[in-house]
Amino acid sequence: MIQPDSHVINEEQVWATLTAAGRADTSRVRAVLARARGLGGLAAEDVAALAGISDPELLGELFETARAVKEEIYGRRLVLFAPLYVSNLCGNDCAYCAFRASNREIQRRALTQAEIARETQVLVEQGHKRVLLVAGESYPREGFDYILRAIDTVYATTSGRGEIRRINVNVAPLSELEFRRLKERRIGTYQLFQETYHHETYATVHPRGRKADYDWRLGAIDRAFVAGIDDVGIGVLFGLFDWRFELLALLQHIRYLEARFGVGPHTISVPRLEPATGADMASHPPRPVSDLDFRKLVAILRLTVPYTGIIMSTRESVELRRETFALGVSQISAGSRTNPGGYADGADEEGAGQFCLGDHRPLDEVIRDVAQLGYVPSFCTACYRLGRTGADFMDLAKPGAIKQHCEPNALATFQEYLADYASPATRSFGETCVAERLADLSPASRRRAEDMLARVRAGERDVYC
Repeated sequence: MIQPDSHVINEEQVWATLTAAGRADTSRVRAVLARARGLGGLAAEDVAALAGISDPELLGELFETARAVKEEIYGRRLVLFAPLYVSNLCGNDCAYCAFRASNREIQRRALTQAEIARETQVLVEQGHKRVLLVAGESYPREGFDYILRAIDTVYATTSGRGEIRRINVNVAPLSELEFRRLKERRIGTYQLFQETYHHETYATVHPRGRKADYDWRLGAIDRAFVAGIDDVGIGVLFGLFDWRFELLALLQHIRYLEARFGVGPHTISVPRLEPATGADMASHPPRPVSDLDFRKLVAILRLTVPYTGIIMSTRESVELRRETFALGVSQISAGSRTNPGGYADGADEEGAGQFCLGDHRPLDEVIRDVAQLGYVPSFCTACYRLGRTGADFMDLAKPGAIKQHCEPNALATFQEYLADYASPATRSFGETCVAERLADLSPASRRRAEDMLARVRAGERDVYC
């Protein structure tokens, strides 16, 4: 079995880098920001220098640099998805999570396949095309086969002209054989968060269950790569430990994956601790991250790994989510429910979710807001379906060629939403957004987008390049 080297996360090196950086002077910070604009990423020493910024003028320059880098690579598009919780059964006892095994304040539920189909139908009828399938780290009687059957059910469920075109998966760390079976199900990204890279904190907040094994969890991404899943997502649960340490440790993990497999993660998620029923730590984070520091760490991440997607969940408030769009976030969840059955039930049941939401708006309202802010809501799944994943995706992304596909695909999927699901107000704003974004495209991309938009308006669906 392939496991990562035990020294992948070198804590002494992290602290030494932070200590050496101290509070970098203005010239040092500006030199790092200038280098970041070259889209080559940043070294650990650069990350440490930016983490120490407190001067308002330099903060403004950091945020502006992140905006410029994000738009250079991703343009003005935001990918949307919904989490689909199929079970809250769990054998772990994570101190911060409502699903923890010892919590008696929530009702346990694993959806039947019929209930999963109903949840999927509701999401499809809202206009979703991408879901993140989530389960607590324990399964009903059939074990891991339950997850595989759930994936089959989601893909098989349609309503009208709609369907889910790509399923990303966030489930417990798997064996290499299980990862191979997961790959056969045509998933998109396998997503798993280490939660915290700090060993002592990790042991404290994960006292029991398989998740207590730090190395087993850290090695899951290795096993996924070996099994042929080259599109992976990682992340940190900010608030458990010093966010500066977590950024540098996250970078160590990324550089290790790049060295070993030739490519790092496709996405990084940046959840922050939010209150959760029966989990006092979630309401009182050991190392709380202020809104300013949160914005700062998102911007630093964007400059550090410029071609990696950054995911923002509905944990955060409407206002903070809006602010992070311009700082590096490229994917957002919308209309989320974090309790199994929450979509069909029509509400996030009080006390039943994994954590409290900060953004309760329905998908249509989020899309209208995104369009009004000048971004293109995208439901694109083309790269997964055309094999543009892992190193192949990066080979297109780094020279800027991926934008020739992403921008037309984003507009086509947005036009589909406007035609089939949007409210009149959203359709009006959306059509204006489409016209404005078309005008900003290069001539070649504009011609491609106009052809795809015409096909969608004529009734064709699932148009992509």
